[in-house]
Amino acid sequence: MAKTGLLLMDLQNGILNRQTSDPDFISRLQQVTTTARVAAIPIIYVVVKFREHYPEVSSRNKAFGALKSGAFPLQEGNPAADISSLLAPEPHDIVVTKRRVGAFIGSDLEVVLRSQEIDHIILTGIATSGVVLSTLRAAADMDFVITVLSDCCYDKDEEVQRVLMEKVFPMQAEVMTAKQWAQLFS
Repeated sequence: MAKTGLLLMDLQNGILNRQTSDPDFISRLQQVTTTARVAAIPIIYVVVKFREHYPEVSSRNKAFGALKSGAFPLQEGNPAADISSLLAPEPHDIVVTKRRVGAFIGSDLEVVLRSQEIDHIILTGIATSGVVLSTLRAAADMDFVITVLSDCCYDKDEEVQRVLMEKVFPMQAEVMTAKQWAQLFS
């Protein structure tokens, strides 16, 4: 039987404040987190953070190159890089720090999942075209079973969100809403 883990990705103050316009996004994530806790599903927060002066960021990296200007602070110790207090981890939750877009690159996420014997991951986070897409592709290549909670992922570009959820993700994952997922436990 598959052991499941819930991944809450890039739900940090600076990212949530800049990216989301859906007023119900946080409440859906809170409901999913509560469902996971009740079902004893491990919760893993994935955050993107960098050291002071961004030594991990190459000038050739288009995604993170602008960080060095200070316009979007994701440095360790900066409140913008902290997980939103509305979704704060509990003491037994796991927090994984990554240094790239995908959750597996530049982190110990795979070690954590394998050590916990998790082989089915539930993906949520911001942005759908960033961390969710990159993590899904890597997880599929590593033979994880994947579920994406469509309304617990967010992308500024509504058309990109639609195409990923309706056309791309279903080729490698089951896509469902938070409500549909919660009904599996009722």
